[in-house]
Amino acid sequence: MKTSTFRSPALSALVMVLAFLGASCPLLAPAAGRTQIDADVREAMARLREQTSAGAELAARAEGVLVFPKVYKAGFGVGGEYGEGALRVGGATTGYYSLASASIGLQFGAQRKSVVILFMTPEALKHFRQSEGWKAGVDASVALATLGAGDQIDTETARKPIIAFVFSNKGLMYNLTLEGSKITPLHKK
Repeated sequence: MKTSTFRSPALSALVMVLAFLGASCPLLAPAAGRTQIDADVREAMARLREQTSAGAELAARAEGVLVFPKVYKAGFGVGGEYGEGALRVGGATTGYYSLASASIGLQFGAQRKSVVILFMTPEALKHFRQSEGWKAGVDASVALATLGAGDQIDTETARKPIIAFVFSNKGLMYNLTLEGSKITPLHKK
């Protein structure tokens, strides 16, 4: 019996990206343990507080805070991003999650960012926690925070049930989207 191999340009490009990432970026490194994720989450929240007092105030009022301290994105025609993080409720970690997405289009390079998602209402947090896989833009709308004059967040954004901050070492990042990002529970040891 003869078997055939399916090959496409997109699949070939994805294989090349994964090979590149494995050689040059910790994206494909072994998953971090709970202790490391918790330490990275604390560091990411400290950076958020340094970068925006408005973000820190919203985080303090949130019902739950989902933090992905290190989200790696890379692409060469076909791209993807991945990160691991923790959900904190009442200041304590209640679960671990991964964030992943894929994209096709004109892209080249790699970057690292942090993502903090604030669940501002009990209903939004409950809906997220009851899901086995949650997709931004499909399961819920996520308002991406941008800062205006005086470190203030747009009033309309501040009233949304789910607000996200995306930032790098250089500060808050704008004109990004989380739409299509899949968030899945991790079963960490």
